[in-house]
Amino acid sequence: MLEVNFMGSVLLDELVNAFVNLEEDKVLNLVERLLKEGVDPADILEACRRATTIIGERFERGEYFLSELVYAGEIFNRVMEAILPKVTREVKPVGTIVLGTVQGDIHDIGKNIFKAFAEASGFKVIDLGVDVPPERFVDAIREHKPNILGMSGLLTFAIESMKKTVDALRSAGLRDRIKVIIGGGRVDEDAKRYVGADEWADQATIGVRKCKELVGVMVQGVT
Repeated sequence: MLEVNFMGSVLLDELVNAFVNLEEDKVLNLVERLLKEGVDPADILEACRRATTIIGERFERGEYFLSELVYAGEIFNRVMEAILPKVTREVKPVGTIVLGTVQGDIHDIGKNIFKAFAEASGFKVIDLGVDVPPERFVDAIREHKPNILGMSGLLTFAIESMKKTVDALRSAGLRDRIKVIIGGGRVDEDAKRYVGADEWADQATIGVRKCKELVGVMVQGVT
């Protein structure tokens, strides 16, 4: 990502706060200002991801409820309407990703950010949506024969769902045929080892770079 100037950095912090507080009009106005300032769309989406992590923490503490999560998703869809034209371009196909938020978790903002950048980088993305059980991931892999399985989750217990999905892949005899990457606010190197994944990322652009590496595409910076 490009270096963000001071004004852009201040506006990004304001965006995070506005998103966390679910101030839709302010969020959209800030996104418009950031784009006019020439801030990299990846930085804007990363700010949205930071906000959703905080929203997820409030949900787990009982401070936010399902209605707030749904509203946050609606705000993000409006943000994506403004940003997608800035990141979409014609690129050479590089592989296929089956993607979904794991069972028990309905957060899809981080997943959708990753999907946008993956598609802009040449990946075909089969998006299974949210609350995806292990058997549905298995069925999708059998049907689509992707290069990569991407699993997303924001809540702490999503890690266990990711592990159950990898275990299901092993039981189905599919684990050795596919690379697995996990993403979300709770993932790290320890989670990767516990789940049995090949890679992990907590930022969309880093996740896309790692996916390119998993399929053997030469990576020159983050796209």
